Amino acid sequence: MKIAFVTDDGVTISQHFGRARYYEILTVEDGKVVSREQRDKMGHTQFASQEHGDHHSSSSAQETRHGYGPDADDRHSRMATAIGDCQYLVVGGMGAGAYEAMKRSGIQPLVTDLEKIDDALTAHLNGTLKDHTEYLH
Repeated sequence: MKIAFVTDDGVTISQHFGRARYYEILTVEDGKVVSREQRDKMGHTQFASQEHGDHHSSSSAQETRHGYGPDADDRHSRMATAIGDCQYLVVGGMGAGAYEAMKRSGIQPLVTDLEKIDDALTAHLNGTLKDHTEYLH
């Protein structure tokens, strides 16, 4: 199993999915980490030059919300590509549109209140990592 954590330093979980610089990827076999790698993550800074038409130009109610619409779907899909081999994505916070996009990409997002990657990993492996969807924005 592969688990991606959003991070800026490889130790703590970023509180903002869109602004995090990296994915820390942990490969777990038989309850033990067998490999760990850091991958660059696309985010708001790479997409800054794009128009934010995803919540201004659409007519449907769902697409008028930030993080929804064709442009947002494209951005979220591009962010998911780097972790397409992962089953889980652990974040400190993210938008509802990104959360839903990860699920559509076959990646289960988990929004945690834990700060450290190692603590969240232990909780996940123990089956106690709570998905705080109330933190979605």
